[in-house]
Amino acid sequence: VLNGMFGLCVVVLLNPRKNHQGYIFNSSRKAVTTLAFSPDGKYVATGESGHMPAVRVWDVSERLQVSELQEHKYGVACVAFSPNGKYIISVGYEHDMMVNVWNWKKKQLVAANKVSNKVTAVSFSDDSSYFVTAGNRHVKFWYLDPNKTSKDQSTAPLEGRPARLKNLMNNFFSDVACGRGQHSSSTFCITSSARLCKFTRDRLLDKWVKLQTSQATCLSVTEDFIFCGCSDGTVQVFSPVNLNFLYPFPRPHSLRTDIAQMTDLR
Repeated sequence: VLNGMFGLCVVVLLNPRKNHQGYIFNSSRKAVTTLAFSPDGKYVATGESGHMPAVRVWDVSERLQVSELQEHKYGVACVAFSPNGKYIISVGYEHDMMVNVWNWKKKQLVAANKVSNKVTAVSFSDDSSYFVTAGNRHVKFWYLDPNKTSKDQSTAPLEGRPARLKNLMNNFFSDVACGRGQHSSSTFCITSSARLCKFTRDRLLDKWVKLQTSQATCLSVTEDFIFCGCSDGTVQVFSPVNLNFLYPFPRPHSLRTDIAQMTDLR
């Protein structure tokens, strides 16, 4: 995501397999703050900052906007598609404090609730039955029951239950990822102080380990691995079974290095 000239924001799309790249120009001229791809890769959702920001959904191949969702007041901190592709979650800035669930194809807000802490990350469970938000002293599990409706019959209740953080209560949780495949009952979080945490489906902190770095910023989870991005430029790999450390990725090469001329395996 790039901020262009005169406040015009551009989403750059790259597909190395097809040697293809494209651009999506945000006609609202508001800064793009976050994005997420749909599970099938056909759509991308973007969030904005500024007064009355929108969540916009774009057709990747056509590079055209197909949906505009507007309920936040100040800015959108993070967005995520559900694995079944039906819903989009959007979380507002800390002055907005709203968690919204959208049926994006119908452009309908189906559920909403407030949060009391700054949220910076969100992840859906593998079966789309719940999602988890993470942020400043905050890990919370949210459950949506579309069969129930509120008094105005327009939205379903959004029930949120905090994770049991034990002695990690005062941490900043910088990223969250729900488990995949045989580990779908687990949720993984990384703290800015470089602690990798594993939660059970019952929201209980099952285990945590300290990374060999001073800070961590992000993580990505597959069925077999947990990848943790660290501030020193390394990626550390762990097992989702027991959080055992497996191996590190090397630091990226410095700028202007001709990697074709490198012969030292280190």
